Amino acid sequence: MSESLMILPASDTHSIRLVRLPDDFESHEAFRHVTGLIAAVEEQQPDCSTDDILAALEDHGFEPVEFILGPVLP
Repeated sequence: MSESLMILPASDTHSIRLVRLPDDFESHEAFRHVTGLIAAVEEQQPDCSTDDILAALEDHGFEPVEFILGPVLP
């Protein structure tokens, strides 16, 4: 089975993140789950950081993946 990844875009290119989805999530389900987790962290901590959100994602099985940002496509 191939691994599924999700890009978490950001307006600041240094804040873009890539996470590996847990095996038991389909893509549409993972999108909704991550959206809910981000909203919950932002609600509990209005001044939360990217690290706070990533910690919550890791607690739910979403694993950060190192990557390099390539050049912009036309």
